[in-house]
Amino acid sequence: MSFFGFGQGAEVEIVLDNVDNRRTADVKGEDGKKEKHYLFYDGESVAGKVNIALKKAGGRLEHQGIKIEFIGQIELYYDRGNHHEFTSLLKELAPQGELSHSITFPFEFLNVEKPYESYSGSNVRLRYFLRVTIVRWLSDVVKELELVVHTLSSYPELNNSIKMEVGIEDCLHIEFEYNKSRYHLKDVIVGKIYFLLVRIKIKHMEIAIIKRETTGSGPNTFTENETIAKYEIMDGAPVRGESIPIRVFLAGYDLAPSMKDINKKFSVRYYLNLVLMDEEDRRYFKQQEITLWRKGETSRRTLQQQPASGTTSPMAGAPLANPTLPTFRSAPPPVEREAQDAPEHEQEIDDDDDRVRGQSAARASAPDATPSPPGRRADAPRRTALSPPP
Repeated sequence: MSFFGFGQGAEVEIVLDNVDNRRTADVKGEDGKKEKHYLFYDGESVAGKVNIALKKAGGRLEHQGIKIEFIGQIELYYDRGNHHEFTSLLKELAPQGELSHSITFPFEFLNVEKPYESYSGSNVRLRYFLRVTIVRWLSDVVKELELVVHTLSSYPELNNSIKMEVGIEDCLHIEFEYNKSRYHLKDVIVGKIYFLLVRIKIKHMEIAIIKRETTGSGPNTFTENETIAKYEIMDGAPVRGESIPIRVFLAGYDLAPSMKDINKKFSVRYYLNLVLMDEEDRRYFKQQEITLWRKGETSRRTLQQQPASGTTSPMAGAPLANPTLPTFRSAPPPVEREAQDAPEHEQEIDDDDDRVRGQSAARASAPDATPSPPGRRADAPRRTALSPPP
């Protein structure tokens, strides 16, 4: 035994069942490096065994009990002293006593609820892990095993397209549309940009996917924006009636599903950011929020029997949506606007005109009195008069 009981007199190993058939997933550690851990889903049991080997042959290890815990917790990097546990399960492996030889304890946590997906961001980390503790008088022997959890979702086939006309009064009118408002992590974003009026010299246009991570609440709210991908979709001055196609493949990026108010600690949202720059280097931009979700797989049948047909989610058991490219509609639902202050050289393309506030009803009931310019479809929404940048 170590001097004054300090130091570990035993080595602890946690071994999961069926690891040969279990998938692994990458997760970013605190140092930013990716690590591989075993993958679990919501409602799936966690079972295995704990091997405890004494470091000295013939030695003895006194303890006040041996336990294993399954823990889900949220760690805010600015508040490292407080870990917020949302899931905690405990099993006693052995009562107070003494170990005189190596020993193995089996364990099983049945149908464990895992409500959130594992996440590692700029200011927050949500993690699941197993912790074995050999309780001793002065220093416990502790061993942890990290797990990764993916949450699967299913959405109905109704997946509204995003369509809006924005611009600067008498200078620039563009209409952008994306084929969906919700995309799974291996999906393809398809859209178009129509130029209805061009009276300023546009130098180029780009589209970016932005992840916005918000942690904390009130005065302790922190927001971190990260540009996941950026594409230049146009180079040179466009003309009236020109159409620019958009196609962005999401499968090549390290994305997590959208998360809203997770345990009242943090949120993760994604935006498509459309940016135009004129020859005077003034930037005009418009952000549109999209929802990302993780699609289930037909091979995942751990929790329930496979139905006769259809792709189902292991959590819900409902057929997953197989969304097809919907027809662009002339009266989409109102688009939420993200409040944001722009620097002097950057102006958000506004859509707060009174004619746009009730765009769903106005566009559906009132036809456009002005003739459609060349290249503009008859079902295009009404133009929005906006202010130029300072």
